[in-house]
Amino acid sequence: MPSTFDIYTDGSCSGNPGPGGWAAVIEHEGETTRLSGGERSTTNNRMEITAAIKGLEAAPPGATAVVHSDSEYLVKTMTKGWKRNVNRDLWEQLDLAAAKRNVDFRWVRGHAGHPQNEEADRLAVQAMQVAANGGSAREEAEQGVSGPLSLQGERAGVRVPQGGQQGTAGLTHIDPHGNARMVDVGNKPDSVRTAIAAGAVAMLPETLSLIVEGRAEKGDVFTVARIAGINAAKHTWELIPLAHQVPLSHVSVDFEAEPGTDVGRVRITAQARTTAKTGVEMEALTAVSVAALTIYDMCKAVDRGMTIEGVRLVEKTGGTHGDYRAESA
Repeated sequence: MPSTFDIYTDGSCSGNPGPGGWAAVIEHEGETTRLSGGERSTTNNRMEITAAIKGLEAAPPGATAVVHSDSEYLVKTMTKGWKRNVNRDLWEQLDLAAAKRNVDFRWVRGHAGHPQNEEADRLAVQAMQVAANGGSAREEAEQGVSGPLSLQGERAGVRVPQGGQQGTAGLTHIDPHGNARMVDVGNKPDSVRTAIAAGAVAMLPETLSLIVEGRAEKGDVFTVARIAGINAAKHTWELIPLAHQVPLSHVSVDFEAEPGTDVGRVRITAQARTTAKTGVEMEALTAVSVAALTIYDMCKAVDRGMTIEGVRLVEKTGGTHGDYRAESA
């Protein structure tokens, strides 16, 4: 029985229309091939379709392939017969590529931690950034142990680093030589962006009672922790070396006491909002983290065994990567 080509695709676009990128991560018999390219003026949907076309064309005619995409537009059009009012030229190419192979299209939830989907997303964003900066008209790929394959095209492309750098192929804070860098967001459009983060501090039930009843020796724990979290969000760019300085329009930090027989918890939720070229995930996460540390500082004299738990991003909106919501949120 022939082995399956698993093809993970994604597209990204800044402006819609604007500079865009596509990527396909192809796994077959233990080898991984990465394809990516970009266009200086396109749309997100065109990049999603292009990624599927390029991914399928990398598999030989007659092959069995599964295209994994987080684009409902792509998957539903190919499986449910959604109308094709636009992008007809690309739909024809995709139909032709699919007709020559045994293809199954499957939807995968975007930004849910799926490794290959996340890698395709990062490569597509990199290709978009190259296109936005007027990158050379090339489309490039890399295949497992075989080294890079150069494919001539009419799109601006991005090369996946070789050798020891493959593990950082899609990390935008790492340059092709493995050096840390601050991402240039100058060509990205300003947009409204929000982020919600959450975490908790676990403690003795008696410690939680001190906090809730306002009997902590250092004072009002929630008030001090809220101010600390908000202030930390405003200074995230000074704490996280490669974070941008973001003009925050709103930051909130809220607490919920969760009593328990053996363990009490303070649940922390922080929300940050901006209109800028980059998101505020780090600001929301920093607010939660510093608020949690402040609770520890305010109460450590009576409970040094407190633990900080589950600091995570719950939700983000806006930006070229689209919206995200944690499955457990």
